[in-house]
Amino acid sequence: MKLNILYLKYGLSIAAALIAYFLIIRVLGMHDNHWLRILNGVIVAYGIYAVIKKKKDQEKEAFEYFSGFWLGILTGAVATVTFVAFMAVYLFHIEPAFAERLLKHIAGSIGGPEILLLILTIEGISSSVILSLTFMQKFKVSRNITKKHAHA
Repeated sequence: MKLNILYLKYGLSIAAALIAYFLIIRVLGMHDNHWLRILNGVIVAYGIYAVIKKKKDQEKEAFEYFSGFWLGILTGAVATVTFVAFMAVYLFHIEPAFAERLLKHIAGSIGGPEILLLILTIEGISSSVILSLTFMQKFKVSRNITKKHAHA
């Protein structure tokens, strides 16, 4: 799979999982519980981990740090843009009262639903960068000299 197919496939899968999770907690009437958003981070983290691992498995020795890092960011960006688009439709057209409740909780009634979309976008992109950096520490090729080779 090429890079563009990987980040689109995994990014859209992450977004689908986020949307499904939101709709499930909405149907259960629990979407006002802000603590349940923690699972959003778990979903995004798993997706970014999986896409970087997939790329490393495909490229083996040719795997490079920046290609894995960039792939994680692009994947997170696709997921973020897709999820924010869904939330825009939801907040503006399906349940505007939910946006008002969130605004009171998060921003103290400053701005409109647009500020919520901005917050979601910043949160999603920054999480993608942090998670990609974190996971690349596991997947990067070590340049350290092992003790065995150092004594030779």
